[in-house]
Amino acid sequence: MSGPEPKPGILDIAHYVPGKSKVEGIDKPIKLSANENALGSSPAAREAYLAASAELNLYPEGRANLLRERLAEAFSLEPERLIFGCGSDELFTLACQTYLEPGDNIVQPAHGFAAWAIAARACGAEVRNAPETTLTVDVDAMLAAIDARTRIVFIANPANPTGTYLTDAEVRRLHAGLPENVLLLYDGAYAEFAVGLEGYADGLQLARDFPNVLTTRTFSKIYGLAALRVGWGYGAPEVVAAMDRIRLPFNVGRPAQAAAVAALADAGFVERSVAHVRKWLPRMSEAFRGFGLEPAPSATNFVTVGFPKVGATAAETEAFLASRGLIVRGLTNYGLADHLRVTVGTDFETEALLSAMTERFGRV
Repeated sequence: MSGPEPKPGILDIAHYVPGKSKVEGIDKPIKLSANENALGSSPAAREAYLAASAELNLYPEGRANLLRERLAEAFSLEPERLIFGCGSDELFTLACQTYLEPGDNIVQPAHGFAAWAIAARACGAEVRNAPETTLTVDVDAMLAAIDARTRIVFIANPANPTGTYLTDAEVRRLHAGLPENVLLLYDGAYAEFAVGLEGYADGLQLARDFPNVLTTRTFSKIYGLAALRVGWGYGAPEVVAAMDRIRLPFNVGRPAQAAAVAALADAGFVERSVAHVRKWLPRMSEAFRGFGLEPAPSATNFVTVGFPKVGATAAETEAFLASRGLIVRGLTNYGLADHLRVTVGTDFETEALLSAMTERFGRV
């Protein structure tokens, strides 16, 4: 007797593959595979989370009104143009459910974040991967991939898993080439690490200026609240209102909202987090180059490293580091089998990484 069958295409979707978190035989490995905040999270956010635990019997505020108000104040945004999700991943799913039908397509860079494709394929849409140039979004290749059935164009800026970024001029050139009925979804998960870099803009003004842009952000990275799954989006009122019709009620938990409100108020923690990353990124990149490797320029809290023929492959190096209790991210599932992605850890963790790499490749 057979049971219900999934709709066509569901079983063809590849599972999302997260960064590894365990090493056999090592109790407490150093995890540098998931781009988590090396400094943890704001003490104020932790206190707010614990205080909210006294109200676990209560449903969360369905529209996250206090978080909406504080976020609008912090970024000078119109509160009615905000939407909240269980991580920005949920917002990708809502956008695809709102705008994609079977036979439509999305366009993304060749090494685009895996969650986008999962959300699109679940709606019966085709995923088109535009070639990248030196691990960077190629605007002309993206525009060439668009046709009459394209409904959403995805970019992350800065990009995951490569760490590179587009200037605001290039993003606006991409947007200018889109048909009016195509949504540009600007994933800004790592935006706080890139603010201030030459030519960079975080996408919020673009979403204010045009009716077919949705910019998404997350509390997982710079705020260190990855466990709580709080994402937000900013776009035209019509885009946000349409997505909000299918957003599930109470999708962001009460303790998560409380922690996010507190995290927003702790500007010092954000500043320390950015400063820590900017201290280590050039040191890590310089060391990798000294080992004969090819680090991509990074505007994030990680470095993506290419392995030319230097006597050890990316997979061999990943295994070696694991044997030393260090977990980094292999990128085979992103079409980058000869690359590793390495998160900036604490001072101790990053020094341990460089020490192990020196053991593997010799002195810089």
